[in-house]
Amino acid sequence: MSANDAAVAAPAPDSPAPDFVIPPHAGLLKVLVVVATIMQVLDMTIANVALPHMRAALGADQDSISWVLTSYIVASAIALPACGWLADRIGQRKLYLYSIVCFVGASVLCGIATNLTEMVLFRVIQGISGAFLSPLAQTVLLDSTPPEKRGQAMAMFGMGVILGPVLGPILGAFLTENFNWRWVFFVNVPIGIVAFAGLATLLPDKKGTQRRFDITGFMLLAIALGGLQLMLDRGQTEDWFDSGEIVFELIVGVSALWIFGVHLATAKNPIYSREMLRNRNLVIGSFMMGVTGFVLTAAMTLMPIMLQGIFGYPVIDAGLLLAMRGLGVFITMLLIGRWMHRIDSRLLIGSGFLIVALCFWDMSHWSLDISWGQMALNGFIQGIGIGGLFVPITTAAFATLPAHLRTDGSGFTNLMRSMGSSIGISVVVTLLSRNTAESHAGIATHLTPFSLFLDPRLEALSTRTTEAGMAMLDGEVTRQAMMIGFLDDFVFMAIVAACVIPLAFLIGKGKKPDPDEPIHVME
Repeated sequence: MSANDAAVAAPAPDSPAPDFVIPPHAGLLKVLVVVATIMQVLDMTIANVALPHMRAALGADQDSISWVLTSYIVASAIALPACGWLADRIGQRKLYLYSIVCFVGASVLCGIATNLTEMVLFRVIQGISGAFLSPLAQTVLLDSTPPEKRGQAMAMFGMGVILGPVLGPILGAFLTENFNWRWVFFVNVPIGIVAFAGLATLLPDKKGTQRRFDITGFMLLAIALGGLQLMLDRGQTEDWFDSGEIVFELIVGVSALWIFGVHLATAKNPIYSREMLRNRNLVIGSFMMGVTGFVLTAAMTLMPIMLQGIFGYPVIDAGLLLAMRGLGVFITMLLIGRWMHRIDSRLLIGSGFLIVALCFWDMSHWSLDISWGQMALNGFIQGIGIGGLFVPITTAAFATLPAHLRTDGSGFTNLMRSMGSSIGISVVVTLLSRNTAESHAGIATHLTPFSLFLDPRLEALSTRTTEAGMAMLDGEVTRQAMMIGFLDDFVFMAIVAACVIPLAFLIGKGKKPDPDEPIHVME
């Protein structure tokens, strides 16, 4: 081995120990962790286009079937805070492999569920077991990549995290159309087997320092998240704050969140260290990641409903249209790693949110005459904006975070993204329902015997033909009202995306990587 090789393989005696170690077959290892990540995030949206089929098979109504989506996301969010402690306690490798096995097993149970109760229970198990896959993947990629190449590593991870929700409806549409809705869960089996076999062979173990688990903080956070999510999910059904149940859930959620904040500030060993929460980049980046999850998942929830329910597109055509958003994400992800070295990440983040906001604003001007091509172009441009968010946000969030806090930091970032996704689904579905009902009532007030040139209440006109015509008229009124509801949702999401833009410029610049820093290669 030459002197130069020795300098690469081991650090100089006086230099600080690097915060990364390159394992054998690092490239293949990175591909495998991205595959496992795609499997987990895919399940956030793959069931979207299959919900109408699932509702009929499971005997659920329109409001309760959304629990198939939100139960998975909420369970994942509640489990995420335990990721760092579990990785230290049993080892990163064991936790990764156990999570894959449990996730695949829960997917099979979801595929054979016979009623809504079983489905929600199995989705909760699936969400808990899959919660650790994304933060562990992020940690493995950061730990095995030198600083100057972390933008490319995060681009790989981001491609999995963002393309998963985008491609989920497409794959779900194909499986539902050609096989059965149950295959949206069975598809995880071959992916999980490949990921497990590869990671069991290549993934090195990494144990952290043993520490006590903050059970008090964990329970407080779980109660807060569960209470607030129940309020959001059941608010529309229970007429919001006219219901004692909703008021109770709000009080419980807010109270637990407040006590959790006090606990974080005063506990000796809180579930999230105060050192981590004092890191400005991580906190701002995590919040922006939550907003990214909000707008991305909300859009991917609304679009299949609109395309199939209003425009009457077959499930496969709706999936293909959504694929245009995925194409935009894919193209940006291929380039973003190179842009990171040339363009300030704050400009990339601000530009990404601006593109997303403008696309939602354009969507708020759609009509029932909008063409497939116009919607596809909007989705493609929006995909470019979304693709330009994840990598700069993630890289900036971890730029100043110490290596020993990465797993907890990854868990916190993914928690914010999961909660943003869950809140996004609940909020836009609630707004859609309320605005549709209000618009339907508003349109109906203009349909009078004078505007219709007939009085359908007249007995002489009470024929089957007239009744069928009135049913068609009511159907068209409902269609118009739903479209107005969707447009209102798009305006709301445009405002949310635009309001986050100033936060991008509050992120501090991390230390530039030292090209002379030695690289540890694991033998």
